[in-house]
Amino acid sequence: MPELPEVETTLRGIAPYIVNQTIDCVEVRQPRLRWPVMENLSAQLEGEIVVSVKRRAKYLLIGLVSGTLIIHLGMSGSLRIFTDSSAPAVKKHDHLDIMFTNGTLLRFHDPRRFGAVLWFVGVVEHHPLLANLGPEPLSEKFNEEYLQQKLTKQKRAIKLAIMDNHTVVGVGNIYANEALFRSSIHPAAAAMSLNKIQVNALTRAIKQILEEAINAGGSTLRDFVNSAGNSGYFQLQHYVYGRAGEPCLKCGHPIEKMVLGQRSSFYCPHCQK
Repeated sequence: MPELPEVETTLRGIAPYIVNQTIDCVEVRQPRLRWPVMENLSAQLEGEIVVSVKRRAKYLLIGLVSGTLIIHLGMSGSLRIFTDSSAPAVKKHDHLDIMFTNGTLLRFHDPRRFGAVLWFVGVVEHHPLLANLGPEPLSEKFNEEYLQQKLTKQKRAIKLAIMDNHTVVGVGNIYANEALFRSSIHPAAAAMSLNKIQVNALTRAIKQILEEAINAGGSTLRDFVNSAGNSGYFQLQHYVYGRAGEPCLKCGHPIEKMVLGQRSSFYCPHCQK
Protein backbone atom coordinates (compact mmCIF):
# COMPACT_ATOMS: atom_id res chain seq x y z
CA MET A 1 0.00 0.00 0.00
CA PRO A 2 1.36 3.46 -0.85
CA GLU A 3 2.21 5.12 2.46
CA LEU A 4 2.95 8.73 3.34
CA PRO A 5 6.37 8.90 1.61
CA GLU A 6 4.89 7.47 -1.59
CA VAL A 7 2.05 9.99 -1.51
CA GLU A 8 4.46 12.85 -0.78
CA THR A 9 6.67 11.68 -3.64
CA THR A 10 3.64 11.68 -5.92
CA LEU A 11 2.69 15.18 -4.79
CA ARG A 12 6.14 16.55 -5.54
CA GLY A 13 6.06 14.83 -8.91
CA ILE A 14 2.72 16.18 -10.15
CA ALA A 15 2.59 19.64 -8.56
CA PRO A 16 5.05 21.42 -10.92
CA TYR A 17 3.05 20.23 -13.93
CA ILE A 18 -0.49 21.10 -12.84
CA VAL A 19 -0.37 24.12 -10.50
CA ASN A 20 -1.73 27.21 -12.30
CA GLN A 21 -2.93 25.03 -15.18
CA THR A 22 -6.50 25.00 -16.50
CA ILE A 23 -8.49 21.78 -16.76
CA ASP A 24 -9.75 21.10 -20.27
CA CYS A 25 -11.78 17.97 -19.56
CA VAL A 26 -12.00 14.87 -17.40
CA GLU A 27 -12.56 11.36 -18.74
CA VAL A 28 -13.90 8.84 -16.23
CA ARG A 29 -13.65 5.31 -17.58
CA GLN A 30 -14.43 3.50 -14.32
CA PRO A 31 -16.52 5.39 -11.75
CA ARG A 32 -16.81 2.45 -9.33
CA LEU A 33 -13.84 3.05 -7.05
CA ARG A 34 -13.87 2.85 -3.25
CA TRP A 35 -16.58 5.49 -3.42
CA PRO A 36 -18.38 6.31 -6.71
CA VAL A 37 -16.84 9.09 -8.78
CA MET A 38 -19.26 12.00 -9.18
CA GLU A 39 -21.30 11.58 -12.36
CA ASN A 40 -20.84 15.10 -13.70
CA LEU A 41 -17.22 15.49 -12.60
CA SER A 42 -16.02 16.56 -16.04
CA ALA A 43 -18.65 19.29 -16.31
CA GLN A 44 -17.83 20.42 -12.76
CA LEU A 45 -14.08 20.68 -13.35
CA GLU A 46 -13.97 21.98 -16.92
CA GLY A 47 -12.28 25.39 -16.98
CA GLU A 48 -11.15 25.14 -13.34
CA ILE A 49 -7.63 26.31 -12.48
CA VAL A 50 -5.41 24.33 -10.11
CA VAL A 51 -4.30 26.72 -7.37
CA SER A 52 -2.54 24.24 -5.06
CA VAL A 53 -1.54 20.63 -4.52
CA LYS A 54 -1.24 19.54 -0.90
CA ARG A 55 -1.17 16.37 1.16
CA ARG A 56 -3.07 15.50 4.33
CA ALA A 57 -2.14 12.09 5.68
CA LYS A 58 -2.35 9.84 2.60
CA TYR A 59 -4.83 12.08 0.79
CA LEU A 60 -3.77 14.31 -2.10
CA LEU A 61 -5.69 17.57 -2.15
CA ILE A 62 -5.82 19.29 -5.53
CA GLY A 63 -7.15 22.76 -4.77
CA LEU A 64 -9.21 24.42 -7.49
CA VAL A 65 -10.92 27.81 -7.52
CA SER A 66 -14.33 26.45 -6.50
CA GLY A 67 -13.43 23.35 -4.49
CA THR A 68 -10.98 20.53 -3.83
CA LEU A 69 -10.36 17.24 -5.57
CA ILE A 70 -9.51 14.65 -2.90
CA ILE A 71 -7.53 11.69 -4.20
CA HIS A 72 -6.51 8.56 -2.33
CA LEU A 73 -4.28 5.97 -3.99
CA GLY A 74 -5.83 3.05 -2.13
CA MET A 75 -3.73 -0.12 -2.01
CA SER A 76 -2.18 -0.07 -5.47
CA GLY A 77 -3.06 3.22 -7.11
CA SER A 78 -0.78 5.74 -8.78
CA LEU A 79 -0.95 9.09 -10.53
CA ARG A 80 1.12 9.55 -13.65
CA ILE A 81 1.99 12.74 -15.49
CA PHE A 82 2.27 12.81 -19.27
CA THR A 83 3.10 15.86 -21.35
CA ASP A 84 2.17 16.67 -24.93
CA SER A 85 1.76 13.42 -26.85
CA SER A 86 3.78 11.21 -24.47
CA ALA A 87 0.78 9.36 -23.00
CA PRO A 88 0.75 5.65 -23.86
CA ALA A 89 -2.36 3.75 -24.88
CA VAL A 90 -4.97 3.46 -22.15
CA LYS A 91 -4.50 0.32 -20.03
CA LYS A 92 -7.13 -1.80 -18.32
CA HIS A 93 -6.91 -0.10 -14.93
CA ASP A 94 -6.45 3.50 -16.12
CA HIS A 95 -9.71 4.68 -14.61
CA LEU A 96 -9.57 8.45 -14.90
CA ASP A 97 -7.76 11.12 -16.94
CA ILE A 98 -7.58 14.84 -16.21
CA MET A 99 -6.52 16.75 -19.31
CA PHE A 100 -5.21 20.31 -19.16
CA THR A 101 -5.36 22.98 -21.82
CA ASN A 102 -1.55 23.02 -22.17
CA GLY A 103 -1.50 19.34 -23.19
CA THR A 104 -0.56 17.88 -19.80
CA LEU A 105 -2.39 14.71 -18.76
CA LEU A 106 -2.83 13.43 -15.20
CA ARG A 107 -3.81 9.74 -15.21
CA PHE A 108 -5.18 7.75 -12.25
CA HIS A 109 -4.34 4.04 -12.35
CA ASP A 110 -5.73 1.65 -9.74
CA PRO A 111 -5.82 -2.13 -10.30
CA ARG A 112 -7.68 -2.94 -7.08
CA ARG A 113 -10.05 0.05 -7.20
CA PHE A 114 -9.61 0.79 -3.49
CA GLY A 115 -8.60 4.35 -4.30
CA ALA A 116 -10.87 7.38 -4.45
CA VAL A 117 -11.44 10.55 -6.45
CA LEU A 118 -13.84 12.86 -4.60
CA TRP A 119 -15.03 16.41 -5.22
CA PHE A 120 -15.61 18.64 -2.20
CA VAL A 121 -16.80 22.22 -1.94
CA GLY A 122 -15.99 24.04 1.30
CA VAL A 123 -13.17 24.00 3.82
CA VAL A 124 -11.48 20.74 2.89
CA GLU A 125 -10.13 20.18 6.41
CA HIS A 126 -13.78 19.79 7.48
CA HIS A 127 -14.39 16.86 5.14
CA PRO A 128 -15.37 13.76 7.18
CA LEU A 129 -12.28 11.90 5.95
CA LEU A 130 -9.96 14.62 7.24
CA ALA A 131 -11.69 16.27 10.17
CA ASN A 132 -10.51 13.95 12.96
CA LEU A 133 -6.98 13.16 11.85
CA GLY A 134 -3.97 13.56 14.11
CA PRO A 135 -1.03 15.86 13.32
CA GLU A 136 1.35 15.41 10.42
CA PRO A 137 4.46 13.52 11.58
CA LEU A 138 6.86 16.00 10.00
CA SER A 139 5.11 19.03 11.47
CA GLU A 140 6.04 20.92 14.64
CA LYS A 141 2.75 19.80 16.21
CA PHE A 142 4.08 16.27 16.35
CA ASN A 143 6.71 16.49 19.06
CA GLU A 144 7.89 14.65 22.15
CA GLU A 145 5.49 16.41 24.51
CA TYR A 146 2.50 15.71 22.27
CA LEU A 147 3.35 12.03 21.82
CA GLN A 148 3.99 11.51 25.55
CA GLN A 149 0.58 12.97 26.33
CA LYS A 150 -1.16 10.78 23.72
CA LEU A 151 0.46 7.57 24.98
CA THR A 152 0.00 8.12 28.72
CA LYS A 153 -3.22 6.11 29.05
CA GLN A 154 -2.87 3.70 26.13
CA LYS A 155 -2.45 0.04 27.14
CA ARG A 156 -2.26 -1.25 23.58
CA ALA A 157 0.99 -2.07 21.78
CA ILE A 158 3.09 0.95 20.85
CA LYS A 159 3.15 -0.12 17.20
CA LEU A 160 -0.64 0.01 17.05
CA ALA A 161 -0.66 3.39 18.79
CA ILE A 162 1.66 5.09 16.29
CA MET A 163 -0.16 3.53 13.34
CA ASP A 164 -3.45 5.05 14.53
CA ASN A 165 -4.30 8.14 12.47
CA HIS A 166 -5.83 9.73 15.54
CA THR A 167 -2.40 9.69 17.18
CA VAL A 168 -0.36 10.74 14.16
CA VAL A 169 -1.07 10.36 10.47
CA GLY A 170 0.92 8.52 7.87
CA VAL A 171 3.00 6.13 9.97
CA GLY A 172 2.19 2.96 8.04
CA ASN A 173 3.37 -0.55 8.69
CA ILE A 174 6.78 -0.35 7.01
CA TYR A 175 7.79 2.87 8.71
CA ALA A 176 6.38 1.92 12.12
CA ASN A 177 8.56 -1.21 12.07
CA GLU A 178 11.65 0.75 11.08
CA ALA A 179 11.09 3.61 13.54
CA LEU A 180 10.63 1.21 16.45
CA PHE A 181 13.83 -0.60 15.53
CA ARG A 182 15.76 2.66 15.28
CA SER A 183 14.52 3.73 18.72
CA SER A 184 15.19 0.25 20.25
CA ILE A 185 11.56 -0.26 21.30
CA HIS A 186 9.77 -3.62 21.08
CA PRO A 187 6.65 -3.28 18.89
CA ALA A 188 4.47 -5.08 21.44
CA ALA A 189 5.50 -2.88 24.39
CA ALA A 190 2.53 -1.16 26.03
CA ALA A 191 2.34 2.43 24.77
CA MET A 192 1.86 3.79 28.27
CA SER A 193 5.02 2.01 29.50
CA LEU A 194 7.41 4.13 27.42
CA ASN A 195 9.54 6.55 29.40
CA LYS A 196 10.47 10.05 28.29
CA ILE A 197 13.78 8.97 26.77
CA GLN A 198 12.03 6.31 24.68
CA VAL A 199 9.29 8.68 23.54
CA ASN A 200 11.89 11.26 22.52
CA ALA A 201 13.82 8.63 20.58
CA LEU A 202 10.66 7.34 18.88
CA THR A 203 9.52 10.82 17.87
CA ARG A 204 12.90 11.54 16.28
CA ALA A 205 12.98 8.14 14.59
CA ILE A 206 9.55 8.58 13.00
CA LYS A 207 10.56 11.93 11.55
CA GLN A 208 13.94 10.67 10.35
CA ILE A 209 12.59 7.48 8.76
CA LEU A 210 9.86 9.31 6.86
CA GLU A 211 12.22 12.04 5.66
CA GLU A 212 14.73 9.44 4.46
CA ALA A 213 12.00 7.48 2.69
CA ILE A 214 10.70 10.60 0.94
CA ASN A 215 14.22 11.47 -0.20
CA ALA A 216 14.65 7.91 -1.48
CA GLY A 217 11.40 8.01 -3.42
CA GLY A 218 9.29 5.79 -1.18
CA SER A 219 9.21 2.02 -0.84
CA THR A 220 8.40 -0.33 -3.70
CA LEU A 221 5.44 -2.54 -2.86
CA ARG A 222 4.04 -4.61 -5.70
CA ASP A 223 3.28 -2.15 -8.48
CA PHE A 224 3.62 1.25 -6.80
CA VAL A 225 5.23 3.83 -9.05
CA ASN A 226 5.68 7.56 -8.69
CA SER A 227 4.40 10.22 -11.07
CA ALA A 228 7.18 9.47 -13.57
CA GLY A 229 6.54 5.73 -13.49
CA ASN A 230 9.62 4.93 -11.38
CA SER A 231 9.53 2.58 -8.40
CA GLY A 232 10.66 3.73 -4.97
CA TYR A 233 13.71 2.13 -3.44
CA PHE A 234 13.66 2.77 0.31
CA GLN A 235 13.23 -0.99 0.80
CA LEU A 236 16.96 -1.29 0.13
CA GLN A 237 17.47 0.45 3.48
CA HIS A 238 15.05 -1.64 5.55
CA TYR A 239 16.63 -2.92 8.76
CA VAL A 240 13.76 -5.16 9.89
CA TYR A 241 10.72 -4.95 7.62
CA GLY A 242 10.34 -8.12 5.54
CA ARG A 243 13.59 -9.59 6.90
CA ALA A 244 12.28 -12.35 9.18
CA GLY A 245 14.99 -14.96 9.74
CA GLU A 246 17.74 -12.77 8.37
CA PRO A 247 20.52 -11.45 10.66
CA CYS A 248 20.02 -8.09 12.33
CA LEU A 249 22.22 -5.54 10.63
CA LYS A 250 23.28 -4.22 14.03
CA CYS A 251 23.83 -7.30 16.20
CA GLY A 252 23.50 -10.34 13.95
CA HIS A 253 20.60 -11.90 15.85
CA PRO A 254 17.86 -13.28 13.55
CA ILE A 255 15.00 -10.87 12.88
CA GLU A 256 11.71 -12.24 14.20
CA LYS A 257 8.14 -11.77 13.03
CA MET A 258 4.90 -11.46 14.98
CA VAL A 259 1.38 -10.28 14.19
CA LEU A 260 -0.06 -7.17 15.86
CA GLY A 261 -3.44 -5.83 14.84
CA GLN A 262 -3.53 -8.26 11.91
CA ARG A 263 -0.35 -6.72 10.50
CA SER A 264 3.08 -8.34 10.29
CA SER A 265 5.61 -6.88 12.70
CA PHE A 266 9.35 -7.40 12.32
CA TYR A 267 11.83 -6.79 15.12
CA CYS A 268 15.14 -7.80 16.64
CA PRO A 269 14.54 -9.30 20.10
CA HIS A 270 18.10 -8.45 21.08
CA CYS A 271 18.06 -4.78 20.06
CA GLN A 272 14.42 -4.02 20.87
CA LYS A 273 13.32 -4.47 24.47
